[in-house]
Amino acid sequence: MSYHSSGRTQIIIVMLAILGTAWLVVQLFARPDAQQLSGWRGPGNSSASIAAAAEGTLSGRAEDQRGRGLSSALKPHGNPLNDGRTVMTQGYGVGTHAPAEVWGAIDLAIDGNDDGAADPQGSYDAPIYATHSGVVKVTPNSHPAGNHIWVSNEQFKTGYAHLAGFVVESGAHVERGQLIGYVGSTGMSSGPHLDYQIWEMQGGTWVNRNPLDFEPLAGL
Repeated sequence: MSYHSSGRTQIIIVMLAILGTAWLVVQLFARPDAQQLSGWRGPGNSSASIAAAAEGTLSGRAEDQRGRGLSSALKPHGNPLNDGRTVMTQGYGVGTHAPAEVWGAIDLAIDGNDDGAADPQGSYDAPIYATHSGVVKVTPNSHPAGNHIWVSNEQFKTGYAHLAGFVVESGAHVERGQLIGYVGSTGMSSGPHLDYQIWEMQGGTWVNRNPLDFEPLAGL
């Protein structure tokens, strides 16, 4: 009995030694991760501090991307007329802008006499500006868009229709806020206005987007 008891004791001691060694190994490899996790969560390890840390990390990544040339100027934003008197005379996906997947656009014009509605005198020859950076394609006297401009990059392209005239040529590179033409009434148009379209490249296909999602009445 004494021999068997001594054998069991030795086995228990060996098992305890193995478990102790395994615990030390786990602690050794776990500490660096634990320190990083604590640093990520911030004081108190609260969900709010986690969100703040994540926001800071994403912001830093965005700054790095901009530094590598992936500028936010590639995405359309703002009012192509860049005038606080701009009014929308036809919405997206209605009237001549239907169906939206083909003709989706908004019509913009100028309220030149402050009566709350667009007027021809205020709208005709109003300057038009690119809402993002890209390469220009000019099409004079097209149907139904009249004098038309595309500004395109790999992610987005914007269309500007019914222009009175151009100040850019096909193949030119423009930046957001650069003058490209003037409001007119060429093509199928009942009066001077800008037909403004936005398309986005999705899965290798150009998809029509609602310009109202890109703040078309905000400043450039």
